[in-house]
This record gives sequence, structure tokens and C-alpha cells, in this order.
Amino acid sequence: MSGRSTGRVAALIATQRQAQRRRLRLAAAAGAVVSVAAVGLLGLSGWFITGAAFAGAAGGLAVQSFNYLTPSAIIRLLAILRTGARYVERVAGHEAALKALARLRPQLFQALASAPPERALALSSGDASARLVQDVDAVQTLFVRLSAPWALGAGVAASVLLAAMAKPLAALVLLGAMGLTWGGAAVIARRRAEPAGRAAQAAVALLKDRLSALEAVAPELKAYALDGWAAQQVAEAAAVRDRALIDQAQAGGWMAAWQAGVTGLAVAAVVPATHGAPLPLTALAALAAVMGLESLAGLIGALHQNGAAAEAQDRLDDLLPDEAPRVLAAPRDKTMRLDALATDLSPPVRLGLFGASGAGKTTLVERLIGLRTAPEGEARLGCIDIADLAPDARRALFAYAAQDVRLIEGTIRQNLILAGPADEAAMWRALDDAALAQRVRADPLGLDAPVGVNGERLSGGERRRLGLARAYLRDAPWLVLDEPTEGLDAATEAQVLAALTRRLSERGQGLILVSHRLPPMAACDIRLRIEGVDADGRIRMTRQAEPAPAEA
Repeated sequence: MSGRSTGRVAALIATQRQAQRRRLRLAAAAGAVVSVAAVGLLGLSGWFITGAAFAGAAGGLAVQSFNYLTPSAIIRLLAILRTGARYVERVAGHEAALKALARLRPQLFQALASAPPERALALSSGDASARLVQDVDAVQTLFVRLSAPWALGAGVAASVLLAAMAKPLAALVLLGAMGLTWGGAAVIARRRAEPAGRAAQAAVALLKDRLSALEAVAPELKAYALDGWAAQQVAEAAAVRDRALIDQAQAGGWMAAWQAGVTGLAVAAVVPATHGAPLPLTALAALAAVMGLESLAGLIGALHQNGAAAEAQDRLDDLLPDEAPRVLAAPRDKTMRLDALATDLSPPVRLGLFGASGAGKTTLVERLIGLRTAPEGEARLGCIDIADLAPDARRALFAYAAQDVRLIEGTIRQNLILAGPADEAAMWRALDDAALAQRVRADPLGLDAPVGVNGERLSGGERRRLGLARAYLRDAPWLVLDEPTEGLDAATEAQVLAALTRRLSERGQGLILVSHRLPPMAACDIRLRIEGVDADGRIRMTRQAEPAPAEA
């Protein structure tokens, strides 16, 4: 029951609510039955016990005439209805929530993958995980609690009706007590629970971010004996989260205490308000007041979770792009034009980029393939400025092997098929061309050999060549390689370059190659020296007629 009603994530949630409306309606109806049955059960039980006691005190004749069968049967019926309806409410509500979240997570992941590069790449792996796991879980309450207003309405109606059977004044007193309970709980929630919930939700992301960052440099932490420092960093982040959770729990305690206190006062006020009514009806009204105020628990619980749900929605909204790019489809024309070149480039041309470290070689490549936002006029694909192309439209034209190879924790096969569907023959061919097939064949598991966390079971050169093999498997007009032979010995480098040249010739694929080394650059038809990034963000480059010398 978040206070938010607008926003991109709110629109996605509204769509899922509509898709799950049948289950949510069932949960709401069951919640209403639970409240009515609970109020009736306790109220009727109080009336029955009190009436039976008076009949017993009146003597045997009164006992003989007292009808205990009908109330007993109704009490049993109400108990069965409450139990069954509670089960239906929980199952239907949580099923609707889980199904909605199962559809929401892929939508958010897709939004993250297609978001502007600066937004997507600015998220650490820990923060991204927190948003897609904890934040999505937090909005589950927006589905589960949808039955709370219906349960409250039914509980209020039933309890007020039972109290009015004793005296109308008792019903008015009960209504006033309910308003007082809700108002006080809302004030506590706004002042204490909501800030604490927001802080707790953000603290989870901070903790996961810290853990992820430290886990990535675990070998260095051990090498420099910084294990204790790393543990302290995690402990500090965990302490922030713990403090926020304690504050949130204390706020929940204050809300529960307020509800309990008002309930006691309500019963104390309802009983004298029934003055003149039969004692069994007084007991009925008092116990109906207890259950009527208890029916507020669902909405008060939702108030307690408001802060976490609102913070989660805010954080999830940050994943979604503000607006779609102007052009979404990849151009059919595979030609490419850079600002520094006077001619269009088409496959199978081979373009080499070189220059000093930090000059902007990788930046230029990442702008081309959509990993960074490109300034207008820097490059064109077909007849379209790349600044007007959606990142996924640009990426469809390129097969990319990055300088910093990232691998998933899985098998060699699983890492290769990230490039797209491929049979084993194609995988082995790609591994052969990357000079890695012999190493994989030597492992008893072959393609199913695990690579470890980010490829820790492979050497640096093997990880680079596995990234190269993965790029080979992608069917794209342009192959983009960033320092593909860095860290390789001369013999392996020669083997890789010979296979690359052969593969490009066979497939008619274009090449964009970044390298500091002479042997890879010698295979390129056109060479551009990258000289730096201007103040306006444009990359300066000049065309070279001869192969570039190796540069540090």
C-alpha cells in the first residue's frame, strides 16, 4: 500500500495487477470472509458463554430451555470458514504476487540491459542484484496487501453491526476507536516506519555492493593481508542495515502497542455504552470490538511496509529509461563511416585503431557498439547517426571481444553460447581458431568443464581467448576485437592471427581491431591513430598510411 501512484514501475505493477485480477479478487473475497467469520466467531462465542452461564445459574429449567445446539453449530461453521478462507486468501494473494513478480523481473532486467549505457554500467553487480532481488521482493506487499481494505471493510461492518445489536451508542464508540487507531498508526508510520523502511532498503543495496566489490578483489586482499580491513568494511555496512531494521522493528512495535492500547480503551468504553442491554449482548459487543479493531491489522501492517515499498519503487524506476531512442531498428546497410574518414567502410575491410593508453580507443569502440552514449556526428551506421540508434540496434551489427573479458560462473559451453545458439562443431571450430581447443580437449569434461567465478580456473590468456572464441560464434557483419593478443606469447599470437585472417576471408566479415602491437595491426587495411578526447567529448583521430609502431 505504497503512497506512490505514478512512475514507470507503478505502470508495470498496475499491468500485472490487471493480469492477476482474478486471483486478487479471490484473495480479497476470502479476506472479507476471514474478517466477518473472526468477528462473528468471537462475538457469538462471548454471547454463547455468557448466556450459558446465566442459564446454568437460573436452574435446571432454564438449562433445559436454553438452545445450545444452534449457536454451537454456527460457531463451528464460523471457525471452519475462517480457517478455510484464510488459506484461500494466503494462497491466492501470494500466488498472484509471485506470478506478477516472475513477469516483472524479466521486464526490469530487459529495461536495465537496454537503458542508456551510463545508467546501466554505473550500477555495480551488487547494486544491480539488490534492485532485481530485494527491491522486487519489497513490492510484493503491493499485491499481497490488496485484500487488506476488503478485509477491513468487512470486519468494520460486521463488528459495528454486532455492537449495534447491544446499543447504537456502542457502535458509534467502536467506530471512533477504529478511526483513532488508524490515525495514530498512520502518524507513527509516517514519522518512524517509513524513514526506517527506506533506510533499510537502501542499506541492503549498500551491503551487497560492498560485498560484491570486496569479493572481486579477494586475491589482492589476501596478498596484502587486508582480510581484517575487508571484514570491517562489511561489518560497517551490515551495522547500517541492522540499525535501520531495528528502527523499523521499533516503529512496528509502537504501532502494535498503539493498536493494543486503543483496543483496551475501546472495550472499556463499549461496555458502559451498552448500559441497559442484556449481559450476553454486552459480551458480544465487547468481543466484537476486539475483533473489529483486530481487522485493522492488515492495513497497519501495510503502513509499516510503506517506506520499504516506496524506496524499492524509486530504485526500480531508476532502472528504466526516460524515453526511447528515436530509431530502434538496426540499419540494413552495414556500411560504417567515422568522422575522420572520408569514405564509407564496408565488410570485409579491416580497420585498426592504435594510440597511447587512455587516448580513447576503447571508448570509440564502446560508442560504436552501444556501450557508451555517442555524440552526434561522430560516426554513422548505414545512413543513420549512431547517436540516433538504440544500443541494441547497434549491437546487432557487431561481435565483440572486450579487452577485459567477463565470464559467467559456469562451463565453457555456457560461456560460448552467450554469443547465440551454436552446435558443438561450431564451438570447437571457434576454440581452434582461438588457439584454445587443445586446452579444452585436455580436460576430461571438455566443453562442460567449469571456468570458476569470472574464469578463475583459466589463465589470463585463456580467458582472453575464450572471449575471442565467443565473439567468433556471433553472426554479425563486423568483428570488434580489443587487444585480442595482449599477454600471449609470440607463437600463440601468430597462431591466433593466422586463424583470424583465414576466418575473416572465409566469412567476408569486417574487422575493427584495437591493439598496441605491430603484428595484429599489420593485418589491417586501414589504420587510425587515436589521439585523445576533446573537451566536447569528440575523439580526435588521424589516418595512417603505414603500420603503426608498438606503443606503451
